[in-house]
Amino acid sequence: MIFKKDNLQLGLVLGLLGPLIGLLVIYFAKFGSTPFSVFLSEFFSNNAMITSFGSLALLANVILFTLYVNTRRDRTAKGIFLVTLVYGIVILVLKVLN
Repeated sequence: MIFKKDNLQLGLVLGLLGPLIGLLVIYFAKFGSTPFSVFLSEFFSNNAMITSFGSLALLANVILFTLYVNTRRDRTAKGIFLVTLVYGIVILVLKVLN
């Protein structure tokens, strides 16, 4: 199975997809009745939403990271961690630029 591999590329892909899936979960749980495009425009223009929902979306990577560290697949965990740092920096930059 693909999730049992231990390589950096898998970690990078999982790290990219985790927060996107987390953001989709937040959208469907809280804003399901509004169009997704409206949600995204509000997300990128509202500092409070960038901080709170961006951080919640990153929790998906925390779960993935913990799973891969506990199963001793350190290369995959390293990829997840690297992408999480990039996402965190992007969230900070978006917050500062708004």
